[in-house]
Amino acid sequence: MCQYSCSPCGPQIGCLTDWHIATLGHYAIKGAALVFVEATAIQPNGRISPNCPGLWDDAQIAGLKRVADFVKSQGALVGVQLAHAGRKASTAAQWVSGVGGRKSKRAGVEVGGWPDEVKGPSGGLDQGWDGPFDEENSRFWTPKELSIEEVRDVVRDFGRAAERSVRAGVDVIEIHAAHGYLLHQFLSPVSNRRTDVYGGSFENRTRLLFEVIGAVREVIPEGMPLFLRISSTEFLEDTELGKKFGVWDVDSTIEVAKRLPELGVDLLDVSSGGNNPSQRVDGVNTKGLHVEIARQIRAVVHAENSKLLIGVVGMITEAEQARDIVQQSDTADQLQDGTRKDVRENVRGEAEAANKLTDAKDGKQPVADVIFVARQFLREPEWVYRVAGELGVDIWWASQFLRAGDVSKSWRKRPS
Repeated sequence: MCQYSCSPCGPQIGCLTDWHIATLGHYAIKGAALVFVEATAIQPNGRISPNCPGLWDDAQIAGLKRVADFVKSQGALVGVQLAHAGRKASTAAQWVSGVGGRKSKRAGVEVGGWPDEVKGPSGGLDQGWDGPFDEENSRFWTPKELSIEEVRDVVRDFGRAAERSVRAGVDVIEIHAAHGYLLHQFLSPVSNRRTDVYGGSFENRTRLLFEVIGAVREVIPEGMPLFLRISSTEFLEDTELGKKFGVWDVDSTIEVAKRLPELGVDLLDVSSGGNNPSQRVDGVNTKGLHVEIARQIRAVVHAENSKLLIGVVGMITEAEQARDIVQQSDTADQLQDGTRKDVRENVRGEAEAANKLTDAKDGKQPVADVIFVARQFLREPEWVYRVAGELGVDIWWASQFLRAGDVSKSWRKRPS
């Protein structure tokens, strides 16, 4: 969850701040098992916004280490997403751009942006994220095409950022290849029109991703988990754009998933969308679509006796989504319309849905191995406390908070 809270310039550019300690640290205090630092750029022009974090310089290690040290002091693990925004770079935070909701708006040099250094797999006026550039209406800049040398620099800098992550004390690294950012842009024929070894065929379009995975795996400890976040589909299959150029879809993702264990990837984080405004489904409001996609991918890799774990996002956020997941899982205690009226029922429904997705009983396979929750923690940092209390699950409470819980029942101190 981008916080847009880093310095855009000067000696502290891209460094995590006290804001990140307060927010990410609080999730650890309140029971989150693994806390991820937001998309962190491996190059200056790979930031989503001027106020996003980076790990392209040793000076940025200290800020990440402060966050990692505190999160781990609370018994949680800390992860970091390494990313490059590609053609979606140099946008402004919503409160800077004046654009409401989740929409981005391009950031010019006057607010620390780099319009002349926005790069992608392909360049030109038709390669802006939202189409040909229009001064009044375009939310993104027109990208320039990365040279072969610059593509190789991207691979190298992912590796260097991974090294810095290890030095900062991070426990898990996730490579961000989703949501229309650079690695996703290379995967998709919609955004990758190259004719060299990094474009055209499936093998060429996946080349950069596999090289990045190799560069990261090579420099991190053998036992450190490596995750990959991917947009499993672009939801462009039935669009004119998709029919003209082809798309990245679930079958493409399955082919990548089959190769991941041998490359040292431990978990595939299944998301969707973000590469073009023509997508048929808003990737944020998938209402359980990720669940079905994750189920499909996991079934394939499980059938091949793969050790790859599958994570799923985008559903444990709203009562309606929890209801849909529970219904799809044939659970007896289905939530009904209007459950917003009963907070306790909502919490129980979300918790039971999450448990159902990862629980294998009666010979059935789970939908996913891990569930990632993001926006719900922004709304409610104590979400873990609430679902645990509702279900009577023993979890750890910080000693400073013990007076607020019934320690004789649900709330237990985490073992040292």
